[in-house]
Amino acid sequence: MPTPLPALLMSLAAISSCLPVVAAANDSSAQLAAGGLVLTRSDAIEMQTEDLAISRSAVSVRYTFVNTSGKDVVSRVAFPLPAVGGREFFEMDVAIPVGSPYNFLGFQTRVDGKPVAMEIEQKAMVGNVERTAWLRAHAIPLAPHLGPAQEALEHLSPAARAEAERLELIDGDGYPAWKLETTYHWLQRFPAGVPVVVEHRYQPSVGGTVATMLGSDPEPETVRQYCVEPSLLTALRRAEAQNIVYSENWLDYILVTGGNWKKPIGKFRLVVDKERAQDLVSFCGDGVRKIGPTRFEMTKTNWRPEKDLSILFLEKRTGE
Repeated sequence: MPTPLPALLMSLAAISSCLPVVAAANDSSAQLAAGGLVLTRSDAIEMQTEDLAISRSAVSVRYTFVNTSGKDVVSRVAFPLPAVGGREFFEMDVAIPVGSPYNFLGFQTRVDGKPVAMEIEQKAMVGNVERTAWLRAHAIPLAPHLGPAQEALEHLSPAARAEAERLELIDGDGYPAWKLETTYHWLQRFPAGVPVVVEHRYQPSVGGTVATMLGSDPEPETVRQYCVEPSLLTALRRAEAQNIVYSENWLDYILVTGGNWKKPIGKFRLVVDKERAQDLVSFCGDGVRKIGPTRFEMTKTNWRPEKDLSILFLEKRTGE
């Protein structure tokens, strides 16, 4: 049975779980934006370091926290998954990497090298109204994007189905209409003056389309969102002239989590890995440098993120 999340963290979890889904065309899939950990607000805890590594196959983060208050502090730490479902969800092909009703990003975490036993909260929302209790009372699985929820709705009694429609749990096409908000959380002790290393890893939701139009008809919004440089557009035009096709992959990462620690991040390091040397990548960042055939690095000192991260991967297709 999921454990209720304390009220102190409710507002943060709600903000972080209502993450945007990017609209997709018929030949594309949409991504779900996830991010890092959320702490309850504390003037005692500093984030000394954050090492973030992102690729299309994995996101991993390593944090070092230090409690500078002079006495031990216990704080709740949470990882909100992106919300899934809703009235527009089934109109898109949304990229969901793991078929679990509870952990569709395959999230896992360690503290000082040891796995953490996490609690989980799931809420089925219709607008601002929670309908979790109704769904459980009628034995409806909460994950709206998986088959068992649809099957259970189809087996409701006529009276129960009419009530579900009245509560707007079923859309006009008969699909589940609620959004599922899932948050993993645990209580973490931060001893005074002792560094605590928290690591977590998950599979990102990566959207994409079968072929990019950046070489022939670049959308200004896309160019701005991913800071696509003129040299990259030129390379794509040359590739198109040679009948070389690149497909697009999109990955969003929530960097802005409210800054609930005491100071800006002491040392921040981002490494983006395109994984294949023949592929291309573009994202917004200052001082980005290439550190390997497929890896790009950005570092910051005493930094507090002001905007989230969007990454465009361009995969060179073979066998065309």
